Amino acid sequence: MYKWKIVVTAVTFAKADPEPLNRLKAIGCEVITNSHGRPLTEGEMINIAQDVDALIVGNDKVTSAIIRSCPKLKVIAKHGVGVDAIDSKTANECGVVVTNAPGVNSHEVADLAFGLLHMLSRGLYIANKATKEGNWLKPMGVGLWEKTIGIIGVGKIGLATAYRATGYNMKILGFDCVERLEAKKIGIEYVGLEELLQQSDFISLHLPLTKKTRNILDHRRLDLVKPGAILINTARSQLVEYGILHKALLDGRIRGYGVDVYDFEPPQLHPMFSLDNVILSPHLGGTCYESNIRMGNTAVDNVIAVLEARTPPNRINEVNLLLR
Repeated sequence: MYKWKIVVTAVTFAKADPEPLNRLKAIGCEVITNSHGRPLTEGEMINIAQDVDALIVGNDKVTSAIIRSCPKLKVIAKHGVGVDAIDSKTANECGVVVTNAPGVNSHEVADLAFGLLHMLSRGLYIANKATKEGNWLKPMGVGLWEKTIGIIGVGKIGLATAYRATGYNMKILGFDCVERLEAKKIGIEYVGLEELLQQSDFISLHLPLTKKTRNILDHRRLDLVKPGAILINTARSQLVEYGILHKALLDGRIRGYGVDVYDFEPPQLHPMFSLDNVILSPHLGGTCYESNIRMGNTAVDNVIAVLEARTPPNRINEVNLLLR
């Protein structure tokens, strides 16, 4: 019987529990995992994946060159949601199925968004450092109760964030190209992006990265942000024009920026990252025990389905499986 070869580049695959990995081994797959502890470079991935049947990727960039160097490749399964780093056009041309794992970490990412918001609104990062150093410093923060939060991108994670905002009796503004009934039921008021920016005390980004959303918070729109607002980004770094945001943080027009996502991982250090009112986390929004198991098993479900010539649960491109 043919033995499928699978390369897993996602650093956190089966990290919480070996169940997803064991499922692949149980059906006779040869599985090679990432030993670098970081996303692989193009050269590293080409070197390791030339004869694979499936790739399970994390935050690696899966380029056209990588896909074309893998003639036996049948499926690229994202260990996560966003697939903007995968060259889907080349995948289509080569008959490679691309899948993702939607909804598996929505609540965990929303938890982190509010965690970053708490740190910035109350100056907890300052208080923690000062107290540990023996200084009795009490930052004057701002409360969350009955404030206005603007959610840019009201998908699964945006909705999860909105549910948390209801616990603070917040006014919730939403911006998206689709208005969902569930969002309206929990009190989200859909408004234009400019109005959301002008009215929101807190802004949380939950958009995918596309040609239309890249730098959606540009010079003009960042100038519209309500003075003293806090911006949280657990979606994609390229949604924000960093040079303009840096200036707004320096002059205090924006109170703080909490970010979990970067152009590259580990990121090149931007001058903005050294500011006291910027909180960084290493893309750990979905790194929780529960979500890690869900994410791994969803990726495995997708891979096994394709290898068995079945339609995977979370296919994002249209490829004829029988041709592979």
